[in-house]
Amino acid sequence: MDLGLTGKTAIVTGSARGLGAATARRLAIEGAHVIITDISAESAHRLTRALTAEGLSAHCIVADVTRNDDVTRLVDETLSVFGGVHVLVNNAGFPRDAYLVDMTDQDWDAVIDVMLKGAFLTTRAVMPQMIKQRWGRVINISSRAHFGNPTQVNYATAKAGLIGMAKAIAIEEGRYGITANCIAPGFMDTEMIQALPTYEVIKERALRSQPVKRPGAPDDVADAVAFLASERASFISGEVLHVTGGRYG
Repeated sequence: MDLGLTGKTAIVTGSARGLGAATARRLAIEGAHVIITDISAESAHRLTRALTAEGLSAHCIVADVTRNDDVTRLVDETLSVFGGVHVLVNNAGFPRDAYLVDMTDQDWDAVIDVMLKGAFLTTRAVMPQMIKQRWGRVINISSRAHFGNPTQVNYATAKAGLIGMAKAIAIEEGRYGITANCIAPGFMDTEMIQALPTYEVIKERALRSQPVKRPGAPDDVADAVAFLASERASFISGEVLHVTGGRYG
């Protein structure tokens, strides 16, 4: 199936590894020019070199999505290198878990700033170009955690906020041929999750709760992003696609 992404330009935030890296690779395989952007310069450059060695179109821009000047530079350089920006995947984020009574201001601010402020700044920065093109896709990577998880008040709030943001953008910008959607992954077997000391407990709980009895893989999310970014999804907007193996609560 031709997804109609050949020649389009996609920015994937937090794309040095994990879900972001898999998403960037999939979009590049579909023919898109991909911007790899992350605060981890070494990992971002490594992935960019790997993609270009495979004959795919990728360019690395190291940026902190919580800084407006970095985001402005990110979009300006994207336009300079590829001449447009058609797809934005707001993927940057991380957990910083603690029970509410133990959660510090820094725990709250760090998670909210990267996921919510970062998505706001990047979406605002690309929107004038998407409006000019009369074509755009904004895809926020939310989480099944938007239903709520213990020790994740900050993370669940940010992920729920990304859904509200996408729904508002869908209503506001749809007249310009721009869609906005969310993907809500469930348990994903990523390097970041595997590094947690509670990895085995989290994995066992997830597999017990979800109908599809296997861990999710980064490619599962990447495939969903590619679909929502494509011409095939041009009449889908303001939606949340759960990639959870059937697990919701």
